[in-house]
Amino acid sequence: MPRQTIPSRPPVAERVPKSIQYHDDCFVDDYFWLREKSDPKVAAYLEAENAFADALMADTAPLQERLYNEILSHIQQTDVNVPYRKGDYLYYSRTEEGKQYPLMCRRRPEEGAPEEVVLDLNELAKGEQFMALGAYAVSDDGRMLAFSTDNTGFRQYTLQVKDMITGAMLPDRVEKSVGAAWAADNRTLFYTVEDHTKRPYRLYRHRLGTPVEADGLIYEETDQRFGVSVGRTRSRAFLMLTVASHTTSEVRYLPADVPEGDWSLIAPRIQDQEYYADHRGDRFFIRTNDTGRNFRLVTAPVRSAGREHWRQRIRHRDDVMLEDVELFANHMALVERARGLTRFRIFDLRTGRVRIVAFPEPTYSAAPEHNAEWEATKFRYSYQSLVTPRSVFDFDMQSGESKLLKQTEVPGGFDRENYRSERIFARAKDGVRVPISLVYRKGLKRDGTAPIFLRAYGSYGIPYPAAFSASMLPLLDRGVVVAIAHIRGGGDLGKPWHDAGRMAKKMNTFTDFIAAAEHLIARKYGSKNRLVISGGSAGGLLMGAVANLRPDLFRAVLSYVPFVDVINTMMDDTLPLTVGEYEEWGNPTRPDEYAVMKAYCPYTNLAAKSYPAMLIRTSFNDSQVMYWEPAKYTARLRTIKTDNAPLLLKTNMAAGHGGASGRYDAYRDTAFDYAFLLRQVGIAE
Repeated sequence: MPRQTIPSRPPVAERVPKSIQYHDDCFVDDYFWLREKSDPKVAAYLEAENAFADALMADTAPLQERLYNEILSHIQQTDVNVPYRKGDYLYYSRTEEGKQYPLMCRRRPEEGAPEEVVLDLNELAKGEQFMALGAYAVSDDGRMLAFSTDNTGFRQYTLQVKDMITGAMLPDRVEKSVGAAWAADNRTLFYTVEDHTKRPYRLYRHRLGTPVEADGLIYEETDQRFGVSVGRTRSRAFLMLTVASHTTSEVRYLPADVPEGDWSLIAPRIQDQEYYADHRGDRFFIRTNDTGRNFRLVTAPVRSAGREHWRQRIRHRDDVMLEDVELFANHMALVERARGLTRFRIFDLRTGRVRIVAFPEPTYSAAPEHNAEWEATKFRYSYQSLVTPRSVFDFDMQSGESKLLKQTEVPGGFDRENYRSERIFARAKDGVRVPISLVYRKGLKRDGTAPIFLRAYGSYGIPYPAAFSASMLPLLDRGVVVAIAHIRGGGDLGKPWHDAGRMAKKMNTFTDFIAAAEHLIARKYGSKNRLVISGGSAGGLLMGAVANLRPDLFRAVLSYVPFVDVINTMMDDTLPLTVGEYEEWGNPTRPDEYAVMKAYCPYTNLAAKSYPAMLIRTSFNDSQVMYWEPAKYTARLRTIKTDNAPLLLKTNMAAGHGGASGRYDAYRDTAFDYAFLLRQVGIAE
C-alpha cells in the first residue's frame, strides 16, 4: 500500500478578489468564492486543510490515543437515564458500550415489566454518517410516537409517526418539520415547518391516515423576524402556539379536545415585550417582561385573557430573573436566577406555602427535568457542578425533601475530593463585576505558572452552565485550571446582562472576556504564556474578536463553528437566521448599526500582526454558521498574520453545527483538540 503524502505546508486558497460596497466602505473579499458549496474546488480545499492539520498533529497521535482512552475510562458507556412517568408508561433512554447513539425505551411501571425499545438510533443511523433526533411526542393514549430525525447535520428534520403497539411505521411523513404536538384525540397531529431560511413559519394540522398534501394550514407568520412553535400544556387541556422573535412574542391557544376548532389569541404582540403562557384550572399563567426586563408572573381568565385582565402574581425584580414557570395540579415551581445562580421556589397553590430548593456549592448548574405528569407531587430536577457529576433529584413538593435518584457514575478512579471549584469576580473596564467559575486539581500552586483553559459564550441571553464534564478530567489531572467567564451578552445575570452585551453594547462582551483573562493572571491562577481560550458559534465570534483586540494575551485559541464573518452574513437576508438576528447584532444596512459591527467583526478586522496559535473547527453541513465563515477566516488569516504559530482548520465533511453526532466520534475529536491544547502549553507527552 502506498504511503500517504504528508503536506509540509498549509494549503493556499485561491484569491479571487470581489469588491463589496458597504455604505462608504469598499471591502475586497478574496475568498468569497468559498461560499460555492457545489464547486468541487471548495471541498478539495477543505480536505487539504484537514490533511495539513492531521499532518501537523501527527506526532501527537500517541497522546491523542492516550487522551481518548482516558476520556473513555471516565464514561459509564453502558448506562440508563432515570425513567420518568407519562401516562401508563415509564420512559427513558439508555446507552450500550460500543454503540454511538442512545436507545429510546419505555416500560410499564409494574415490577418486572418488559422493556420496549421505541427507537434505536443506532439502527436509524445505519448507512448514515450523521444522525440526530428532533421531535419526540407521544400521544395521550401512549400508542403513537411522532418523531423527527436529521441525517445530514443541516438540522433539516423529517417527521414520521410510529405505532408503538404494532411497531409499524405509518406512511405519514413530513419534510422540513421543526416540532410537533398531539391533540387529545390521539389522531390529530399539529406540526410546524420551516421556510428556505430555516425559519419555522407555518403550523399545519394533520389527521393520521390522510395525505400530508391535504393538511390544513392553520397559521403562517410573515414577519421574518419571528418563528413559530407548538406545544401542549402539562394540564393537557390546551395546545399552545407561540410566535416569537428575539425580543417580542405572542401566544395562541386551542382546546386540545377540539382539534378542528379555531385558535384564539391571548394578547397581540407589542414590540420589545415578551410573554409566554401555561394553563391551570380556569386561568392562564403568563410570564411577561412588560414592566421590567427580568419578567414577572401574571394570571388571566381563560375566557378573557387579554392584557386588561392580567393580574400580578409575582412582581418584577431588578435582581432576580424569572426564567421559567412549571405548573402542576396543586403546585407551581418557579425557575429563577439570582446573583447569577439558579434556584427553585416551590409554591403550594392550595395553602400558599413557599419552599426554596437550596444548593450547597459556590458555582453550579441546576435545571428542571422531565415533569410530564399533571398530578405529580414531586418536582424532578437535575443538579451538577464543576466537581459534582450530574445528579437527578425528586423534590417532594409537600414535605420539602429532595431525594437523590441517580448521580452519573464516573469510573476510572474519579474522586471529587481531589478537585476544587470557586466563583470569583473580575472587574470590567467600566467597573462591572464579571463572574468567573473555575475548577482545578487540589494542590494547585498559585504562583502564576499553571496553564489556564478559559471558555465563554456571551450571546442571545444564554447562560453558560457550570456543568460537570468527565472529558475535562484529563486536563485537570495534568494541572490545567479550567475556567468559565460569565460575560455580558449571556443570560447569567438576567435580561439586563444580555442587554448590556448586544446590539450597540456588544463590545462589552469582548472586553469582559479580556478582563476575566487578565484577572486570572493577576490572581496568579496561571500564566499568560499558557492561557488557552475557547468558544463556539457566537462564542467563536468572541474568540475572533478578542484575538484581534488582544492577540498578545493568549497562547492559543480553540474556536468551534465560529461566527466570524459577521458583516457579510448579516448583509445576506437569504441565509438562515439572518433577519431574526437583527435584534441581536443589528442590521448592517443601517449605518449606525453597521459601524458597531465593523468595530468587532473578526474577518473584517484581521490585520498584519502576530496571532495566537489556533485550531478552528467547522462542519460542511452547518446550517447555523455556514462552513465558509471559518474557511474564509482561516484563508485570509494565513496571508496576513506575521507569526509562525500553528493555524489549523478542521472540517467535518458529514456533520452540522454540533459536530460529530456519534459519541465515540465526538470523543476522538475532543482528544485531538486536547492534544493541541496540551502541546501549546508545554504538556505534550
